[in-house]
Amino acid sequence: MPSSSRKSSSTANRVVPAGPASTLRSRLLAGALAVAVAWAGGATYYLVFHDEVLARFVSQQSALQYGYEERIGTLRLQLDRVTMEQAASRDGLAQRMAELARRQAALEARQAAIATLAGDPGAATLAAPVSEAPEPAIKGPSTFLPGTLSGAKPFPTPDALQLRTAADPASGRQSARAVEGRVAALEQRLDGLAEAQSRVLATIGARAGKGAQRLRGLVARLGLDPARYEHERPAGIGGPLVPLSGDAFALSLSEVQRSLAEEAHLRRITAALPVRRPLSGDLSLSSNFGPRLDPFTRGYAMHTGMDMRAETGEPARATAAGRITVAEYNGGYGNMVEVDHGHGLVTRYAHLSAFDVSPGQWVEPGTIVGRVGSTGRSTGSHLHYETRIDGEPVDPVRFLRAADVL
Repeated sequence: MPSSSRKSSSTANRVVPAGPASTLRSRLLAGALAVAVAWAGGATYYLVFHDEVLARFVSQQSALQYGYEERIGTLRLQLDRVTMEQAASRDGLAQRMAELARRQAALEARQAAIATLAGDPGAATLAAPVSEAPEPAIKGPSTFLPGTLSGAKPFPTPDALQLRTAADPASGRQSARAVEGRVAALEQRLDGLAEAQSRVLATIGARAGKGAQRLRGLVARLGLDPARYEHERPAGIGGPLVPLSGDAFALSLSEVQRSLAEEAHLRRITAALPVRRPLSGDLSLSSNFGPRLDPFTRGYAMHTGMDMRAETGEPARATAAGRITVAEYNGGYGNMVEVDHGHGLVTRYAHLSAFDVSPGQWVEPGTIVGRVGSTGRSTGSHLHYETRIDGEPVDPVRFLRAADVL
């Protein structure tokens, strides 16, 4: 083959290399194609799955909203419950404080009654009659603040607790618990005071009962019947009828008042008895009451009184209050003074050298009724002293000894 033909054939089979411009163009086309494919895929996905994604998003948002609403509702219910509990606690605290105020007023009234029964209307505490009282008695006006007892700090009011709770719930609850504890402690203290008052009242009643029994026995030993003094005119009393309640303290108070009234009545009786000495100083008896050898006849005779040694002119004194019924010469008695003490009780002072009283005169215990002498049927200076009940002579010694008991 000729050489020219071989050259043309080799030229035709040789590949001409591409340039930089064609390479850049190819890449741009490939990127555009990739973007178009991606956009087409995204558009296709959006068109296909749009409704499902939107529904899922809405469902998630709704679930979150329902959760928040449920939590808010739960918190609101808790808040309402706490508010109601706090309101009930405040109302209960207010009622308890009102009850404490009522109890304080009742204890003050009881204390005044006890102080009057004890003979000390100015008494303000239980410390004097009852050493075992757990706390000082209630003081101050009847407008009650529980914290004022025994120097305690005043309690916050329910309104103050409400404001404190609103501002700081934890602090408010803590303050409420503290107040609850102090109110409970105060209630226990008032219970202790009430028990102490009951013990004091029982002690006063027992003492009055024993005193009345002792005085009643004394009057009986003197040969007197307390019933003879019952007809004396009582002091004026009155007032509206207020039946007693079932309160144990009121019933005990009524019993104690009756015991004290009986004791006072018996004391008035004994105060009117001739139990004092007719002569000053120690008594020296020269003749006792009862049968004896008569100094003039030397035979046995009844001596209706007691003879006391004394110097002429020594004062003879009334042994009890009474009215002079006799002040004159009376046979064997000589100069005699008779004092009527009421209720059939009479005393006589005989053989006097002089009179210091006159008939109808009222005398008090210790009043000088005359002077010792030796008038009448007498062997020497002395005082003949008699005590008579309903006209019958009784031994004066029993009355004189009663003075030691009284």
